Amino acid sequence: MSSLNNKIRILKWLALVTCIVMFLATFGGGVVTRTDSGLGCGRDFPLCNGKLVPAHTIASLIEFSHRSVSAMAGILSIASFVGFLLFMKHRKDLQLFSLLTLMFVIIQGAMGALAVVFSQSAAVMGLHFGFALIAFASATMMTLGAWQEHADSRYTPRLIPGSVSRGFRNFIWLSTIYTYIAIYSGALLSHSVIQKVINIGGFISPLLLHQISAGLLFVIILAVGHYSYRYHPNHRDIRTLGAVSVLLITLQVIIGISLLYVTRPEIYMFVVLGHMLVIASLFSILVYLSYRVWQLSPDRKFVPTQAQRT
Repeated sequence: MSSLNNKIRILKWLALVTCIVMFLATFGGGVVTRTDSGLGCGRDFPLCNGKLVPAHTIASLIEFSHRSVSAMAGILSIASFVGFLLFMKHRKDLQLFSLLTLMFVIIQGAMGALAVVFSQSAAVMGLHFGFALIAFASATMMTLGAWQEHADSRYTPRLIPGSVSRGFRNFIWLSTIYTYIAIYSGALLSHSVIQKVINIGGFISPLLLHQISAGLLFVIILAVGHYSYRYHPNHRDIRTLGAVSVLLITLQVIIGISLLYVTRPEIYMFVVLGHMLVIASLFSILVYLSYRVWQLSPDRKFVPTQAQRT
């Protein structure tokens, strides 16, 4: 029992470090995009302009730093997956989260490498950010689950005070899926601006598409917050997640509107990065909320704990 608890303790810290590095990799990708440093190392990969150590230019340092952090995220993802596979065989959900983290780190890393060697369209580069978001959300789920597992292993089982309705569960799931679609439209807009193809297409511009999807997302998240808080008084975590979602989407809208009025490039870059980080946090919250409503489905009675299994 003590040996298992020690392994769980180590895994929870490993998961946390993996999640933090994943966040830094996502942030670094945004810095590369906004500073137009994607070719700071030329068309070489994994070398930087044919060298192991990059030249001392801002663009090369930014790109090389992002590659280094992404590589570290990949190594930590492998370690986390192996650790959960070996020492948390009773938590198939955490094994799945660690596997998804590893898979999407590899996918988005491969897409980043291809973007360096071969020019990619705005649509593909937007999808690259979308995969990075899934990797970060999976790492967040893995971390929260590992920390909860460690806490539950030291206490008695906790009964769930009632389940949530299937309708609410499905609404949360659909809201999370739509949030991902809205995020992709924003990433498409960002890369369209950078590649100067904002008006190409002839049907609807990426800017208008993003504004429409963002407005609808704001309404949807308000509904998520309302139903989470109003109809689940016995579920403190559901109410908290709903309230945090509303706060994040409100902040996201404020930052998004401010982008239309910021003219100084150095300030604009930081505002865009803040915009990206807030939506990444919102998506992770919604993914976790989706997992919680699955746990609280009518056919599930208990929070899975180590204490229950021992």
